[in-house]
Amino acid sequence: MTVHTIRTGPRNRGAVAVAAADGAAAAEGLRRHGQIVLVLQGGGALGAYQLGVYEALHAAGVEPDWIIGTSIGAINAALIAGNAPEDRLSKLCEFWRRVEHGPHYRALTWLAPFAAAASNWLTVTHGIPAFFQPNPGAFLGAHVPLGAEQAGYYSTQPLLATLSDLVDFERINDGSTRLTVGAANVRTGEMTYFDSRERPLGPRHIAASGALPPAFPAVRIDGELYWDGGILSNTPVEAVFDDMPRRNSLVFAVHIWNPGGPEPDTIWEVMNRQKDIQYASRAASHIARQKQMHKLRHIIAELSKALPADVAARPEIRDMSAYGCLTRMHVVRLLAPSLDGEDHTKDIDFSPAGIRSRRDAGRRDAEAMLGMAPWEGEFDPMEGFILHEVKQGVEVSAG
Repeated sequence: MTVHTIRTGPRNRGAVAVAAADGAAAAEGLRRHGQIVLVLQGGGALGAYQLGVYEALHAAGVEPDWIIGTSIGAINAALIAGNAPEDRLSKLCEFWRRVEHGPHYRALTWLAPFAAAASNWLTVTHGIPAFFQPNPGAFLGAHVPLGAEQAGYYSTQPLLATLSDLVDFERINDGSTRLTVGAANVRTGEMTYFDSRERPLGPRHIAASGALPPAFPAVRIDGELYWDGGILSNTPVEAVFDDMPRRNSLVFAVHIWNPGGPEPDTIWEVMNRQKDIQYASRAASHIARQKQMHKLRHIIAELSKALPADVAARPEIRDMSAYGCLTRMHVVRLLAPSLDGEDHTKDIDFSPAGIRSRRDAGRRDAEAMLGMAPWEGEFDPMEGFILHEVKQGVEVSAG
C-alpha cells in the first residue's frame, strides 16, 4: 500500500490554486484511472467540509460517476446526483444556507464567549427549520408509546420538504449519476444500501440514511424500518470494493471524524474522543483488509495466467480463477481538521462561522490533492489498492 501525505498550508496554496484551476487537464487525468467515486461520511454539521471538497472538484471540472453516502453524506450526495452539473454547487450552497442558524443566532452574537453554546442551545431547543423540528410528544416521557415512525425527539418532515425542493429524483433515477445511500435495518441489524442502479430512490431513502436514533425516528420503506447507516458503517466505502462487476476506480473518500487524537483529560473531552472513534468506522482496519484482498485478487489472476491450457480449462480451476481480478483502486482520503475549540457537540454546530470554516477547509484540502495528483505515477503492479491521504499542516479556526 502506497501512502502519499500532502501537507496543506500557506506555502503551497498559491501553486495549488493554479494547478486546480486547470480543470480540463485535471479531469482528463483522473478519467484515465477509471470511474470517479465520491464517498461521504455522516456527521451532521461536519458535512460542510464535504461541500468544500465538492466545490474544489467542481471547479476543476471533476464530476463523480458514483456517489455513496450515509446521513449528512447521503443528503450531500443526493444534492449532487440530483442536479445537473452546472446546478450542483448552487443547490448544495442553498441547502447549507437553509440549515445554518439565522436571525435567532445573530441576535445572540453579542454573547461572543458563549457563541458555540448559544448555537448548540438553538439547535437542541428549536431544531433546524429546513432539517428537523422538535417532536412535542417525545417530551412527554421516554415510555410514551409514540409509534415506531414517531419515536424520536425530532421530526424530519422538514428535511423531506427540503429534499423535494432541491433534488430532482427523476434525474437520480434515470441513471446519469449513480447514487447509493446506506441505512441500518432496525429489525435485522443489517446494513442496507439503497442504490439507484437497483431501485428508484426518493426523499424517504435519504431521510432513512440520516435517521439517527434517538434524535430522529426510523423511516419505513417497503414495510421495513431503517435508521441511520452510520450505526453500522459511517464510511460506506466498502460498497465500492464489493461492487460487481469490479471496475478500476479513483475513489475520493471524505472523512469528517478523526480516527486519531490526543488522550482526553476531562469527561467533556472523553465524550468528544468517543464520538470521533465511534463514527470514524475503523478506517485503518478497513484499509488493511482491502489492501490484502486486492493483492490476493491480483496474485490469483497472475497465477491463473501461468497455468497450462488443459489445467486452466478444468471447471473447478475456472471457478477458482474467477476470484482473480486485476482492477486497481486509487483511494484518496481527505480528513477534515479539528476546529479550534470544538467539542462533542460539533456535529450540531450549524453556526455560519462553523459551516464557513469547514467548507473552507474542505476546499483547501481537495485543491491540494488535485494540485499534487498523487495517483499519477508508477506503482507496484501487484498492488490493487493504493491509498493517498491529505493531512493538514495548519489549524483551522471557527472564528
